[in-house]
Amino acid sequence: MTETRDRTADPALGPPDRDGRADGATVAAVFAFVLLVVPARLVLKYLPLSLTPANVVSLVAALLWLCAQLTLALGAAKGRNPVRTALFAYFTAMLATYGFATAGPMESDELNLADHSFVLVVAIVGLALTVCDGVRGLRRLDFVLKTLVVAGAVIAVIGALQFLFSIDLTRFMELPILRYTTEGDAFVLERADLRRVAATTGHPIEFGVTCAMLLPLAVHYGVRARALREPSLRWWACALLIGCGLMFSVSRSAMLSLAVVGVVLFAGWPVRRRLQALVAAAGFLVAVRIAVPGLLGTFVGLFTDLGNDESIQYRTHDYAVAAQQISRHFWLGRGLGTWYAPKHQIFDNQYILSMVETGLIGTAAFAGLFLVACYAALRSRFLSADPVTRDLGLTVAACLVVPLAGSFTFDLLSFHTVTGISFLLVGAAGALLRAVRADQLAPSQASGPTIEVTR
Repeated sequence: MTETRDRTADPALGPPDRDGRADGATVAAVFAFVLLVVPARLVLKYLPLSLTPANVVSLVAALLWLCAQLTLALGAAKGRNPVRTALFAYFTAMLATYGFATAGPMESDELNLADHSFVLVVAIVGLALTVCDGVRGLRRLDFVLKTLVVAGAVIAVIGALQFLFSIDLTRFMELPILRYTTEGDAFVLERADLRRVAATTGHPIEFGVTCAMLLPLAVHYGVRARALREPSLRWWACALLIGCGLMFSVSRSAMLSLAVVGVVLFAGWPVRRRLQALVAAAGFLVAVRIAVPGLLGTFVGLFTDLGNDESIQYRTHDYAVAAQQISRHFWLGRGLGTWYAPKHQIFDNQYILSMVETGLIGTAAFAGLFLVACYAALRSRFLSADPVTRDLGLTVAACLVVPLAGSFTFDLLSFHTVTGISFLLVGAAGALLRAVRADQLAPSQASGPTIEVTR
């Protein structure tokens, strides 16, 4: 049987390989690796805007997506997709906010930040569209998500070295074309004499939440490899490293993110896997207690001493300021990126910050984007008869709940690493739904024209 017939028999795997040429999955994998491994504090020199290497890759992805939509020869998907529609709605809302804010007089610093923020919106939406329309088939989607997991394990090792031995490898990652935006160590001594490490990300909170988003993917590929009788040790090792990274962040937001992930996964997992997960979690916590005395006690204290926690008091004392600002520009906000420290009061809540900067319309578009992506992932689970694909749909949905929940505890869009992962997973949900729907079509339709007509 020829390769073409193999793919026709299973259209969800994607169109035939194009002589090893790069595709949307290649661009997405490069973005994922650069985003996670290159320190978030490093930006390119000699540019008028502060752009990280990952920002540049995502801008290139946006340009490639636009070019691919103008031709039928590059294999990019076309046609309706709920994630694609939600991305267009989000971009339209951000464009309306940007136009409204810049139409009137603005201070030069805020205008520059609005321009910079809009460029980043173009980049991240373009990246998500590249994944949604350019990652064709489950094999290529697995390639992208596996890259995320491996890169997550790499930064977990960097975080472990920071936490256990005060060795910061990010000091040695500065290339001649890059410069640091801030000085200082990547960790701070802050809670119970324990280091809160950030690895290559911008803050320990971001590192912890990033690990919470990547851990379910590592577990999925471990379970999948075992079910398919493939080597699974590598994926369980990645899951262990990412789990350690989450603990070493010493972050309350990370634990809350892990909790909401667990709720989604436990709702969809069979009873046997739930019991296995509980046993594995118990063994992991015992090992952490032995290896790092005091770490578990610190986490317990984060939740039992909320009334006396200065960080909680700081997060809530600025609500009056926020209400005043929201009332001034209720629908479209004062401008994307224009509310910043140290000029303005910081809001450790993305929904409040979005209401101030982008108004009700922008905030609804932001939340709606992740809700639609969760729907697409769960819809894929419902449509597919393959247990591996069903589990992937549940896993992606669990990962996408993290930005929705985490936005209550910190200003998520101010951190480039977790924002990049979130939008990549939004695109992955759309790509998964396309692949599953392709599997529902007749073989003649699945191997037909490049233009995809979705239901």
